[in-house]
Amino acid sequence: MLEFDQGGEPVTRQALTVEELRRFRFSRLGPEGPSFDEETRIALATAITAAVPQPDSTDPAIPAGFTYLGQFVDHDLTMDRSESKLGDDVDTDDLVQGRSPALDLDSLYGRGPRDRTDREFYAADGISLKMGTTSRTTFPDAKVDIALEGFDLPRKGGTDGTGADRRRPLIPDTRNDENLIVAQTHLAFIRFHNRVVEDLALRGLSGKLLFEAARDLVVRHYQWMLRTDLLPRIVDPAVVDDVFTHGRKFFEVPGRGFTAHGNRPTMPLEFSVAAYRLGHSMIRGAYQWNRVFNSTGPGPIASLLLLFTFTGTSGNFDPTSGLPELDDPNSSTVHTLPTNWIADFRRLYDFTEADRDDLVPPADSGGGNVTKRIDTLLVDPLTQLPAGTFGGRGTTIRDIERNLAFRNLTRANMVRLATGQQIAELFGVEPLTPEQILTGDGGADFSALTDEQQAFVGGNTPLWIYILREAEFNGGLLGQVGGRIVAEVFHRSMEASRTSIVRTPSWRPVYGPDSATFRMTDLLLFAFEGKADLLNPLGDKPTTSGG
Repeated sequence: MLEFDQGGEPVTRQALTVEELRRFRFSRLGPEGPSFDEETRIALATAITAAVPQPDSTDPAIPAGFTYLGQFVDHDLTMDRSESKLGDDVDTDDLVQGRSPALDLDSLYGRGPRDRTDREFYAADGISLKMGTTSRTTFPDAKVDIALEGFDLPRKGGTDGTGADRRRPLIPDTRNDENLIVAQTHLAFIRFHNRVVEDLALRGLSGKLLFEAARDLVVRHYQWMLRTDLLPRIVDPAVVDDVFTHGRKFFEVPGRGFTAHGNRPTMPLEFSVAAYRLGHSMIRGAYQWNRVFNSTGPGPIASLLLLFTFTGTSGNFDPTSGLPELDDPNSSTVHTLPTNWIADFRRLYDFTEADRDDLVPPADSGGGNVTKRIDTLLVDPLTQLPAGTFGGRGTTIRDIERNLAFRNLTRANMVRLATGQQIAELFGVEPLTPEQILTGDGGADFSALTDEQQAFVGGNTPLWIYILREAEFNGGLLGQVGGRIVAEVFHRSMEASRTSIVRTPSWRPVYGPDSATFRMTDLLLFAFEGKADLLNPLGDKPTTSGG
C-alpha cells in the first residue's frame, strides 16, 4: 500500500538511484476524481469504523490467514517512496515505486544474496534465508520457557541504537513485521524457500544455480497459489476466470502499446489506494491464536492491539504496553518474539482442505478463525493504529489520523482518485444506485451524514467505499469494478515478473498433492515438513500446570 510520512514535517530521506530502487511509476486507470473535504472524510470514516456487530464471511467461510496473506502480497507489489505527509496533494508523477510492481517476491528476496546491502537477509551459505530465535518466557508453563530457533523473523539485535532498532527484522520490507500474523506468514515463506533449497540440493544443484532454481520454483508456486487459491476466495470467480482465460481488457492491454516483455509495468492507483484495500474489511478485532492465547486459555484472546504489540515494526514485545509506549522506540527491553506468541497455523488455515483432519485445532480452545465478510465495515480497533504501522513514530499524530478508514480516504483524496461511478462507466458496467451506496446491504450506516454529504457521496462515491459496497451486493466477493481491477493487476503483475506462470502456461506445480493443485495449505505443509509440532509448536496441552 502507499506509505506516506505522517504528522509533523516531512521526513528527509537520502535520494536513491533508479538502479538501486528499480523504480517504477504509479499510473491511473481512470480520470481524476473530485475532492472530498475533511468533514466528509471524517463522517464516512466514523460510520465505517463504528462499534457495531460485524458480519461473518459468507459461505464458504474464508480462513483468517488469507487476510494477512493478502497483506503480504500487497507488500510484494507496492511501496511508495514519496515524502508527502498525510493530506498533502500528490501528483501521480511524484509517486515512485520502491520496488517492482510484479508478483516476484522481492519483499522476500530483495535484490538477492549477491547484493551488498541485501546480503544481511541471507544465511552464511548465501542461498538460504535467515530465520530468528524466540525469547524464553515463563507464562504460562515450562513448555514456553525455552528459546526456539526458526520461529521468529531474523532481527538486528546488538546493543546499538534504540530498542526499535534492535528489534528491526532483517527482511527486505519491514512492513511485513507490522502485525504478528503477517510476520509469521513471512517466516513461513522463508521456511518454504529453505525447504525448496534443501530439496534441490539433494538433486545436485549448488551455488548460484541452486539459489536461482529455488527462487524460480518458489515464485511459480506462489503465483499458482494466488491464482487458484487466494483470488477466487476474494474476487468473483467468473471475473478471475475471464481475466486469466481471455486476458486483460483495461489495464496495460497487450496490443495497445504494451507487451509482456517490452514494457515496464506500472501500478494503478485505483488498485493500491482503493481496490486492494479490501483486506482491511476482512480483519477481525481478535483471534484464537494458539494454546495460550485464546478465549478459554490461560492468556487472553489475541486482540488486534496485541498482534501489533508482538512485532518489531509496530510494537515492542511487551504486553503491558499501550499506544504511548508502542509509539516510543525505546520502550521495552525484549527484542525477539516471546515463545508463547508463536503462531498455531491450524487456526489460520483449514488443513482439512488438504485432507489433514489431524490438523484441526481443538474446539474447546476456540478452534480456528475465519475472516469478516468483505463489506463497508471495519472493526473499531482500527480507529487506533499504533504509529509504527504507518511510519509515524516520533511525530505528532492527530487522533483521527490513527483511524485506518480516514487514512484510506485521505490517501485517495491526496491523489484525486476516480470515483466508483467513474470507473464503472469506464468498465461499461451498471453503477450502483445512490440508494444502494447510502443504505448498502448489512454494511456501514451513512445516515448520520448531512443531507448535502449524502447527496454528494451517493453520486460521487470514493472508489474504496464503492468497491466494498459492491461486494455487499455480491455475496461478499469483489465484483465487476473491484474484482476487475484486482484480477487484471494480478494478471499483469504475474506477466511482468521475471518468473511468470502467465508467460509459461504449461508450467505445473511439483510441491502440491497433484500437478494441478497448490494451495496455501500445501505451501505450509511443505514449509513445515507436514509436522503438527512445527505448524503448532506449543501443542494443545502444557507440559506442566504452571500459572
